[in-house]
Amino acid sequence: MAASVSGTGFWWDEKCFWHSGGSYAFIMPVGGLVQPLVAGGLPENPETKRRLKNLMEVTGLIRQLQVSTAPLATEEELRRVHPASYVGAFKRLSSEKGGELGERTPFGPGGYEIAALSAGLASEALRTVLKGEQRNAYALSRPPGHHCLPDKPMGFCLLANIAIAIEAAFAEKRAARIAVIDWDVHHGNGTEGIFYQRDDVLTISLHQENNYPRDSGKVEDRGAGRGEGYNINVPMVPGTGHLGYLHAFERIVLPALHAYKPDAIVVACGFDASGVDPLSRMLASSRTFRDMTRLTMQAADELCGGRLLLVHEGGYSEAHVPFCGHAVIATLAGSSIDAPDPLETRLDFQQPNADFVAYQKAQIDRMADIFAARRF
Repeated sequence: MAASVSGTGFWWDEKCFWHSGGSYAFIMPVGGLVQPLVAGGLPENPETKRRLKNLMEVTGLIRQLQVSTAPLATEEELRRVHPASYVGAFKRLSSEKGGELGERTPFGPGGYEIAALSAGLASEALRTVLKGEQRNAYALSRPPGHHCLPDKPMGFCLLANIAIAIEAAFAEKRAARIAVIDWDVHHGNGTEGIFYQRDDVLTISLHQENNYPRDSGKVEDRGAGRGEGYNINVPMVPGTGHLGYLHAFERIVLPALHAYKPDAIVVACGFDASGVDPLSRMLASSRTFRDMTRLTMQAADELCGGRLLLVHEGGYSEAHVPFCGHAVIATLAGSSIDAPDPLETRLDFQQPNADFVAYQKAQIDRMADIFAARRF
């Protein structure tokens, strides 16, 4: 059953667009032979998110959503995931000139407060869904979070937004089991690491093999201790397109969700598997993201009363992210408002040929056979 239009939340705040990085050209620090760019710096910039919201304003989709902001995540909420030493170091640098605490993850003055706001959007959105005040929701969080480890930022991520939101839900006894699907093109190593030894969170990551972080996201990394079997990595070969992603959903993601029976589902919603993204070599289109959303909604309806939250992660094509995001949010809301993707025909034409699709599916089937041996 489709979600009602009035039951979908959209959580955002203009201040999240004000997060700023350091002096980079693409992912290279400026200096030596690396020249500054005329415009921009890191691929993670506000324009992909701002243009998504702008498109929703122009089409009228945003008027069919429950639009809200949220308070900053409190230090108590952050310290359920991040040690006091990390939170303290972040606050100190933020109150001065900003800086860096980890690889390629710079921030300016006030960066701590903006990151805490990003985590707050995810936390309040999940809280509202679990309270039954919204059927599902989308949190336009920035900076992103799924690479962040407890004591180390990585890959543009400064706080572990989704993990912070989940820990708040557990502390408030609003849920006992939550499943996380990460379809960002990069491995969700931070979320994996935080919950690797636990069975109250099922983590599933679909990602381009050997992209980022390097040597991360292997099939055999299944969790440890109580969490053994509760971490599922689906590394997919470069060039995987629409049919490959849907096959992974049908063979791996949906069976795992049905076996686990979560109280809610959270999606780390990156759009960097797009066929025009500068940081990946996959061939997903807006149709791919729309169909994955539809399948996830169906699972949520069947398993947990439709309780579903999508939290924005990566996606670095300023031209394409708005159309991918619009397709996802319109699907969440059950809206008939469409923003036709001008790149869809191009990406449809570039999809893998039948032989490569068969190879992709065979690789996914091999992984599915491994995961099928585990029942929760």
